[in-house]
Amino acid sequence: MATKKIRVVVVDDSALVRSLLTEIINRQPDMVCVGAANDPLVAREMIRELDPDVITLDVEMPRMDGIDFLGRLMRLRPMPVVMISTLTDKGAEVTMRALELGAVDFVAKPRIGLANGLNELASQIVDKVRVAAVAKFRRPPVPVAAAPGIAQTAPRPANTLIGRISTEKMICIGASTGGTEAVKEILVHMPADSPAIVITQHMPPGFTTSFAARLNGLCQITVKEAAHGERILPGHAYIAPGGKQFRVDRSGANYVAVVEDTEPVNRHKPSVEVLFLSAAAVVGRNAYGIMLTGMGNDGARAMREMRDKGSYNFVQDEASCVVFGMPREAIAHGAADEVLPLDKIAGALLAKLGASGDRLHNRI
Repeated sequence: MATKKIRVVVVDDSALVRSLLTEIINRQPDMVCVGAANDPLVAREMIRELDPDVITLDVEMPRMDGIDFLGRLMRLRPMPVVMISTLTDKGAEVTMRALELGAVDFVAKPRIGLANGLNELASQIVDKVRVAAVAKFRRPPVPVAAAPGIAQTAPRPANTLIGRISTEKMICIGASTGGTEAVKEILVHMPADSPAIVITQHMPPGFTTSFAARLNGLCQITVKEAAHGERILPGHAYIAPGGKQFRVDRSGANYVAVVEDTEPVNRHKPSVEVLFLSAAAVVGRNAYGIMLTGMGNDGARAMREMRDKGSYNFVQDEASCVVFGMPREAIAHGAADEVLPLDKIAGALLAKLGASGDRLHNRI
């Protein structure tokens, strides 16, 4: 019996891009492009008629831009969407909005050499379509316009931490597909005197700056891209720059950021494995690990190494994950102390940080 193919509709105002994406999709034995639309109004009818499993959607289009269309789609007929983004500051900002609205993932198309560039990205494109086809997607909990109010309306956590603990503790977060919203859910609940937070979110160059800026506008802590050699401070979150590896090190009594243009690890750059292994070596029992939604197994082995060195680790549960790949692997490696729904992790972390027995990770 033949396996059911993933049915894809391509929405892009460029005839060249539509043709290239159609060809890339149709080359795969497990998927088929059932339609290609040049604008969202045509796409709307095509989606009604063809009932695709996944759509690829250009960010910038005439008549109705991709964001407006995505917002309507997620309200009226939620379905998996992979955004095709432009590698510009505006494109990055719009892509962050698309992920807030419920897009599963995105691909950054090159600004020049489009045909060659898209063909070089072919494996990434089809991988993301495959992931989207099995991902969980939900309507966004609030309209995008209301997003800036999150930091004000979220319950302000009790400031139970003290400086002595804050300066030596470190929270380490790894995430991939679906992770931009999951990371936000953790960070908006962290108090201003939180221990330092270091984050690896799988993301290409050019997008992490916008990601950090959006989070910085929502959070009580300061959120920024990590810069090589800077001191890692309490009350701050540092995001691995896209296309670089990020790890932590010590300089005397201080933690410092190391940002390097080295090889991919587990096919990723940045890689959660790199960050978590450095936390195991440098931070040890003062670390807290958090593994969030994502495809694959990046960071699972290293998270177990963190736990073996005394860290306390939280892993997102299957029901709240967009993709239960990285969390599943972390659990399988014995890396989890607690497996929790996304909306419970920040509270559990703060309770653990504030507990008088915080330093003693007694395990049965």
